This record gives sequence, C-alpha cells and structure tokens, in this order.
Amino acid sequence: MSEKSNAKESIVNTAARLFFSQGYHATGLNQIIKESQAPKGSLYHYFPHGKEQLAHVCIHKTNEHILRKFEETFAAHSNTAEGLQQFVRDMADEAEAAGFTGFMPFSFWAAVETSCISSDLRADCQSVFADWQVVIGKHLVMDGMSEEKARTTSLLVVALMEGALIISLTNQSKEPLLAAADHLAAVAKHVQDRP
Repeated sequence: MSEKSNAKESIVNTAARLFFSQGYHATGLNQIIKESQAPKGSLYHYFPHGKEQLAHVCIHKTNEHILRKFEETFAAHSNTAEGLQQFVRDMADEAEAAGFTGFMPFSFWAAVETSCISSDLRADCQSVFADWQVVIGKHLVMDGMSEEKARTTSLLVVALMEGALIISLTNQSKEPLLAAADHLAAVAKHVQDRP
C-alpha cells in the first residue's frame, strides 16, 4: 500500500473512531489530522468538501464492514435466527472489550446526529438501515419465511439490536444485548414457524 493510500486510510479510520465515540459535532478536523498523523494537506486533498464528505465516507465504510460481518455470521450458522443471536453476542463482547467507551452504535451517531446536519447524510443513514434490513430479510426468506414477514421482522431485528446496544452502553453492561440476542432468535424462529 502506498504512503498516500496509508494517509487516506488513516484519516478515515481515525475520523470514524472519533465520530462514533465522541460525536460528529465534537470532532474537529484538526483533531483528526493530529490523531491520524497525516499531513494537513492530505485531508483537504482527499476530502476537499471537508468534514461532511469525510462523514459520508465513514458511514459507507462502516456499512460495508457490518454487511460483511452479517454475511460471514449467517454463513457460519445453520439458520438466520442462530446467526442473529451470534451477531448480537459478538457485539456485546466487543462493547465489553472496549470498556463500553469508544464503541458507539451506528444509529446513535450517524442516524441521530448527522440527520440534523444534512439531507445527504440522512439519506446515507437511511440507506445503511435499509441495507441491513435487506441482508437480514434475504436470509429469513432463504429459511422459508414469506417476503412480507421477512421485511417486517428484519425491521424489528434492527430496531431491537440498536436499542439494546444503546442501553448496554448507557448501563455499561452487556446484559441488555444478551437479552436481545435471546429474543431476536426467538422472534425469528417464531415468525418463521407461523403459517
């Protein structure tokens, strides 16, 4: 990887970490430059439209990572319910390992804070949640669920998962996430078995 690619990747990784852990408004470009150890000119070279453009890239990069993780987790389990349970348990372990700090649920930063900043960032966030619902719904359909039930169930799954993560971070406990994991699996199986 070239030095230029390293600088850009360092800027994006640093910005994503800071945006997710301390918020968009609290994160300044100077802090990103300092913590990424990238030359000041490189940030403006790669992101000439500034912080909003950088946030756009961070949202898309985070989404790609999460979609990959969903697919890997589903591929490693015999059904979607078990995959969802493992995905949320892994999230609980990651939050606990981070000491419940520096680990921010996507929705808490991106969907809430950035939706007030611009319609473009709000559209990015809408797209992210739609992507998650599509990948979950696709696997529920593969398990035999109707498309209509899969669509509503995938929305419920995303809402429960994100809500449990926010409560876990607030309480500094992974118990809400573990409870959500148990219920997510039950919901996916229950709805799947209904006529």
